[in-house]
Amino acid sequence: MKVRKVLIIGAGNGGSSLLKALQGMEKLKIVAIVDQNLLAPGIQLAKELGIEVSLEFYSFLNENIDVIFDATGDVRVFEELQNHKPEHTVIIPGTIANIIMSLIEEKESLIQELTRQQRELDVILNSTHDAMIAVNKDGRITLFNRAAELLLDKKSSSILGTLAQVSIPNTRLHLVLQTGKPELNQEQQLDNNKKIVTNRVPMINADGEIIGAVAVFRDISEVSNLSEQVSDLKSIQSMLEAIINSSEDAISVVDHEGKGLMINPAYTRLTGLTAEEVINKPADVDISEGESMHMQVLRTKKPVRGVHLKVGPKRRDVVVNVAPILVDGKLKGSVGIIHDTSEIKKLTEELEKARRIIRTLEAKYTFDDIVGSSEEMRLAIETAKKAALTHATVLVRGESGTGKELFAHAIHNASDRKYNQFVRVNCAAISDSLLESELFGYEEGAFTGARKGGKKGFFEVASGGTIFLDEIGELELNTQAKLLRVLQEKEIVRVGGTKPIPIDVRVIAATNVNLEKAIRNGKFREDLYYRLNVLPIMIPSLRDRKSDIPLLVSYLIKKLNIEYGRKVEGIAEEVQHIFLEYAWPGNVRELENVIGRAIMNMTFNETFIQIEHLPSLGKSIVPSNYEKVTTVPLEDHILPLSDMISKMEKMYLKHVLKKVDGNKTKAAHFLGISIRNLYYKLEKYGL
Repeated sequence: MKVRKVLIIGAGNGGSSLLKALQGMEKLKIVAIVDQNLLAPGIQLAKELGIEVSLEFYSFLNENIDVIFDATGDVRVFEELQNHKPEHTVIIPGTIANIIMSLIEEKESLIQELTRQQRELDVILNSTHDAMIAVNKDGRITLFNRAAELLLDKKSSSILGTLAQVSIPNTRLHLVLQTGKPELNQEQQLDNNKKIVTNRVPMINADGEIIGAVAVFRDISEVSNLSEQVSDLKSIQSMLEAIINSSEDAISVVDHEGKGLMINPAYTRLTGLTAEEVINKPADVDISEGESMHMQVLRTKKPVRGVHLKVGPKRRDVVVNVAPILVDGKLKGSVGIIHDTSEIKKLTEELEKARRIIRTLEAKYTFDDIVGSSEEMRLAIETAKKAALTHATVLVRGESGTGKELFAHAIHNASDRKYNQFVRVNCAAISDSLLESELFGYEEGAFTGARKGGKKGFFEVASGGTIFLDEIGELELNTQAKLLRVLQEKEIVRVGGTKPIPIDVRVIAATNVNLEKAIRNGKFREDLYYRLNVLPIMIPSLRDRKSDIPLLVSYLIKKLNIEYGRKVEGIAEEVQHIFLEYAWPGNVRELENVIGRAIMNMTFNETFIQIEHLPSLGKSIVPSNYEKVTTVPLEDHILPLSDMISKMEKMYLKHVLKKVDGNKTKAAHFLGISIRNLYYKLEKYGL
């Protein structure tokens, strides 16, 4: 780089300004400044800067001077310079020098202004709480303010000018440069365990070119819960209104007093209630049946889920989830989400209808559906599983309600015939005159009203599969004889027909009748008994396997919850005690009936079956280990019958209260009377 040598003629204000302006330029070297006045300001400045000064310029014209600035404004001096300067030297006259000086002064002024603005900008950028990082189009850092230094534990002096991708781990500014797409409100975990939220945007000039990118970020490590910044319910409403109104779920919000605060259009569609009918009204204004869950949540400050209610004038079936709104630990209200279940209920009913139809055509249950872990039940299940592996005829015996049909279904589904037909026949439900034609079918014209072309019987329909003959002990003797032939010959003859039809049917029979006694009484054929009793399975009564009651109760509650749309969780300990003491003459069927009726006696928000929910089970509910009162208090003289009955009643009441340790609720259930009636009798007898 060639350095130009400069000579300045004139050290007045103009020459002094030129000296100041040219002194700092790398490509220029000021050789000397000339003026006849050695007190001129330029002379003094030159001496301070170590630049040679002189009264005359002739001695310098022999030097290798490239540029002479004439700052005197004297024409004679300019002409003298013209006559004596070397050929290659350029003379810049005073007028041009003045112009240059003006430009230089403007430049200096502009630089000073820009410097001032830069300082102000630096102060602003370094004073802001938000950290800022900027990069140029090459990805090199051009801005790194004080907040960024504190957050990233780095000094700007070591960062500026470096590649951001190298100097700042996990930065994405280089990706913003590449894509030109902003990244807004991004949360990020730094290496120093600080958590930030950042906005990264590209810098684009007027021509649409990306010239850099900037990131603005803030430390949010100390912000543990954004909801703490919400101070009242109205701010929540304004922030969430758009979201709530666009939701397909019905939503209602109440304040801390239970007054309606907000609903959405889905709520109006579901309940039929408008905002005017709900806002500033009590929370239960929409409840047709059940208790307002808003009020319960406001009382307890605890959320509730899956509560069934009826809402609106049309009494729509719904399930509600309600949660408290807490701001800074203070209860501000509650919000409820309402789901319409009427359509689900309708579909469930249709599904149940379809299931009832399917049950007549195929086996529904498996061994997984048989509940019980008692020794008696395990033995029955083990026998049934072995029977499923054979084609032998099975006779399932047990009292009514023990689950004989359940075993029949399970045996079929565990056999190699499970993909073929399963036909159920209740022999007691079909009249004797029709049973034979239903079992074996009939030919066309066999009797008046016979279907054209005839009809297949149950045995033909079940060919290749299984036929379940329930209540086999109710068959008439003539039908028993024909059934015996089917079991022996593996063929049937339709009513009105003569041609035998071969069949391949697995027979499972069931009865609660004492067949041995029926044989002795001549009501059941002995030979048929032995044909049926190839693989006998005895299902124990519920009173003989009471250890299974807790399992059965849990299973039945889950089943009935689905059928009734409830959320019952279990039974109280006192209820379980009653269940374990009761004789259960109706077996599992009676247990299911009792639980079902108890659930219907419960309110929608109750979750455990209590004693007061149970229906009256009669005398048999008195525990079997209770002592019986057998001694009649006889008097020496005859008393009226009413007095004797009163004495007996008082004695028995005392006896029962003693057995239940004074628990009046238990006593009322054991006695089969209401708790109010019991209190009346206790007061009557002074107990």
